[in-house]
Amino acid sequence: MALMSAGASAEPPTQSADRPAIPTSNSSYLDAQGTAHVTRVVPIPTTVSPQARAFLARQPPDLGSMSLAERRKQTDIWQAARGARFEAMYPVRVRERTMAGVPVRIVTPLRIPASNRDRVLINLHGGGFDSDSGSLTETVPIANLTRTEVVAVLYRLQPEHPFPAQIDDAVAVYRRLLVHYKARHICIYGTSAGAVLTPQVAVRLRQLGLPLPGCLGVFSGVGDLSQRGDSQAIFGLFGLSGPLGLPRDRPRTAGAAKPVTVNMKDPLRSPLYADLHGFPPTLFVTSERDMLLSGTTILHLAFLRAGVDARLVVFEGLPHAFWNHPGLPETKEADQIMAAFFDKHLGSQ
Repeated sequence: MALMSAGASAEPPTQSADRPAIPTSNSSYLDAQGTAHVTRVVPIPTTVSPQARAFLARQPPDLGSMSLAERRKQTDIWQAARGARFEAMYPVRVRERTMAGVPVRIVTPLRIPASNRDRVLINLHGGGFDSDSGSLTETVPIANLTRTEVVAVLYRLQPEHPFPAQIDDAVAVYRRLLVHYKARHICIYGTSAGAVLTPQVAVRLRQLGLPLPGCLGVFSGVGDLSQRGDSQAIFGLFGLSGPLGLPRDRPRTAGAAKPVTVNMKDPLRSPLYADLHGFPPTLFVTSERDMLLSGTTILHLAFLRAGVDARLVVFEGLPHAFWNHPGLPETKEADQIMAAFFDKHLGSQ
C-alpha cells in the first residue's frame, strides 16, 4: 500500500533516483489474496487546528536509519527539550530517585491539596521499550492538572533487558507504593510502549494476587502482540509522513541477535487473551493516523466485552502519541481529558 500525505511537501511532482514520482490521483486494486494495493492522495485535514496542520506538514526524521545508540541519544535530547516546554506551561518539581531498587522520576505539583495527598499516579513511559520518549512529556502536564504526584518508572530497557524485566520493575514500584497508598487511590497509565505495559502489569498484579489499581490509562497501545491490526498496514510512527513502519521493521544490522521464538499469545505478553473481568475503569486514547489505532480500539472492545467501565477517545487526523508534542491545542485537550478521568476515578480523601 502506498499513500502520500498531500501538504507534506510544497514541491511539484518530480522523479529522481532517490525519490519516486509523487502520485497525483487515487487508485486501488485487490490482488488474488485480497490485499489492497492503494495509491492515495491524502490532504492535510482542515478539521484539525492550524497548529496541528503545521505539525502534520513537517517532514519527520528517519529513525530507522539510526543505530540504537544514536536513536536513544536523539530521543533523550528531544525528551529534555519537550519536557522543558511542558514545565514552562505546567510548573512542577522533578526529582530523580530510586524506589524498590528501580530508578524513578517523581513529578510533583507545586501545591498538592490535602485531599490529594493520599493518591498517586504511576507512569510507564513510551519509547518502543528501548528508549525513554515520555517520562517528562507524559507526566508534567498530568501532575500539574491533577495536582497529584506522578511516579515515572524508568524501567530497564530492551534489548539489554528482555521481557518481562519492564513488567517486573513496574510491579516492584507498585508494591512499594502500596505501603503508603490504598490500591484504589493508585492509577497506572502509559503511552505507546507504556500503554502496552499498563495492561500487562495489571495482568501480572492479578497473577500475583495483588489488588488492582483504581484505574488504568491506555494511550495509544495494543493488547495483542501476536498479530498486527489494520492501522499498522497503513500508518507509520508519524502517521502518513516519513517512512511507514517501525524502525524495528527494517532489516537487522549485521551481527544482531536472531529473534527468539516465544508464545505471543501468552496473556502476560498479550492481555487481549487474559481474563479482563473485574479490571478497573480504563481510559483509552488514540488518533486517526495512529499506527496503533487498531490495537487501541480492539483492546477497548475486549474490555467492554468483559464488562469493564472502559472509555475510548479518538482524535481526528493526528499521528501516534501526538500529545507528547506541546503547542498543539489537541495536546492540551488530550491532557485535560486524561487528567479529568484520573480525578474522577482516583477520588480524594
